[in-house]
Amino acid sequence: MTGYRKILLSISLLAMMILAACNNSEEASKDGGKPSEKGGKETVVITNLDHESTYAEAPKRAVSLNQHATEIMLALGLQDSMAGTAYLDDEILPKYKEAYETVPVLSKEYPSKEVFFEAEPDFAYAGWKSAFTEQTLGTVQELKEAGINTYIHESSNTSTPTMEDVYKDIENIGRIFQVEEKAAEVIGEMQQDIKETTAKIETAGKPKNVFVYDSGEEVPRTAAKNNYMTGIISMAGGQNIFGDTEGGWPEVSWEEVVDRNPDVIAIIDYGDIPIKQKETFLLNKSELADVPAIRNKAIIVLPLSAGAEGIRAPIALRNVAEGLYPDKF
Repeated sequence: MTGYRKILLSISLLAMMILAACNNSEEASKDGGKPSEKGGKETVVITNLDHESTYAEAPKRAVSLNQHATEIMLALGLQDSMAGTAYLDDEILPKYKEAYETVPVLSKEYPSKEVFFEAEPDFAYAGWKSAFTEQTLGTVQELKEAGINTYIHESSNTSTPTMEDVYKDIENIGRIFQVEEKAAEVIGEMQQDIKETTAKIETAGKPKNVFVYDSGEEVPRTAAKNNYMTGIISMAGGQNIFGDTEGGWPEVSWEEVVDRNPDVIAIIDYGDIPIKQKETFLLNKSELADVPAIRNKAIIVLPLSAGAEGIRAPIALRNVAEGLYPDKF
């Protein structure tokens, strides 16, 4: 080969390499990513509640905090990437129990900083902002300085969250752990389940009035305008009687409950008070005797985890819909 032909061939090969590199950069930038310095998959950049985190590779020692965060991790098949978990509200969903049992449980509630750091996490995923404070595990900035990226479940920490907000959280975790296809699959299954439930109540007629009873005997606490449960009730063909009241879980009065005349009462099951005790209290409360929900003993029981913005949404929706319109199921 002549020297001239060698030069031409070298120039051609160089041009092809530059073009390939440009194409890779363009593809990576389409969804906020960029080529990884370590090669292979792209670096992922996530903005989470105004805090930006960069992932050159998927976390390998994640710790999940709060039940809905844990169940999303398990739904995405990420148990092998988990160094620990903490803070269940109630029983883990049966379909994820086997996977859950392979993950070390660090604490019944939030672990101490010492226990948390002993797990050597490289990522912490919390359902609530309360996980990342100076009094709990440390602030987001403090953990970042310690080499631990964080993600706070956005739909649980925003006003009036929608299902689209929940899906965005699942998509973000899918991107962080490079399991985007699995995340899309999980979301697709949720959407299909929701569609099947809502199709059954399309002809249900006038929405039924629902009172969500959280707790309190002297002064009841309920779900209000900005609460996720208000949206679930609406999707189920109901109307939260305190859906026009500002706040998430405000205290109201029994007089207001009577005035708003609920057709159904949804009791949130959690804490030290047994659900039967809550139900008996409501059924025997004299002020409520003439309320349709009490006269007809129209009561729905929902676990606390059903009221969190996670993969239980289709289950919570169906439970509410069945309680409102049992003849449709």
